[in-house]
Amino acid sequence: MSLPHVYQPIDINSPRGPLVVLEGVSAIGKTTLAQVLTERLGATGLHTLPLPHSGWSPVVNSQLRSLPQFAFYLSGVLHASDSIRLCRSIGPVVADRYISSVIACHAAVHRVEVATVIELLEPFRSYLEIPTRTFYLRCSESSLRERMAVKQDVRQDDTDLFAVPGRLARLLANFEKVAASDPSAVLVRTDDRTPDELADWITAHLEADGA
Repeated sequence: MSLPHVYQPIDINSPRGPLVVLEGVSAIGKTTLAQVLTERLGATGLHTLPLPHSGWSPVVNSQLRSLPQFAFYLSGVLHASDSIRLCRSIGPVVADRYISSVIACHAAVHRVEVATVIELLEPFRSYLEIPTRTFYLRCSESSLRERMAVKQDVRQDDTDLFAVPGRLARLLANFEKVAASDPSAVLVRTDDRTPDELADWITAHLEADGA
C-alpha cells in the first residue's frame, strides 16, 4: 500500500548514520549492551517503546484487547522510527528493541502466528527505518534466569516470561522465525560474555561491514 503524502515520513536529505538494533527476550542483556555500544559508537540511544508510549504500556496490556494492543505498539514503533530518522541525520543510532520485538512479543502473548502479525504490520513497512544490522541475542535458560534474578527494573512482562506456561518457549521460537526472514539479522550468543566483550565483537562486525 502506498501511503498518502500526509502520512509519508519526513524526507531528510543528509548523511545517514548506521542503525544498530538489539533484539531478544527480557533480561538477556540488551539494555546494558546498548549503553556500552552507544558510548563506543558515539551514538544516540533509543528504547522501543519510547516516551510517551512506554508509560502507557502497562494499562494497555491489562485493559485492551488484542487488536487495539497491536495498534498501540504499532504506533509506538512508528513514533520510534520518526525519532530514529532524525537522529540518523546526526550520527549512529543504537536501538534497544525495535520492529522484531513488536512482532515476536505480540505473537507470543496472543498466541498467534508470527506471519499473522507481519501481515498486519506490512502496510506500514515503508514508514519504518530499516536497520543496518539487527543483533539477535541468545543465551541458555539457566543464564537467563540468573540475569532475571538480579534485574533492577522487573516488570509484569519480565515475570510473565517464566510464570506464564509456554511464554518463554513461544518467544524464543518467534524471535527465531523473525530473524530467519530478517536480512539485517546477526545471531549472537551471550553466555559467558561480558557486555564489553559483546560490544567488541559487534563493533568489529560493523567495521568489517563498513557500517
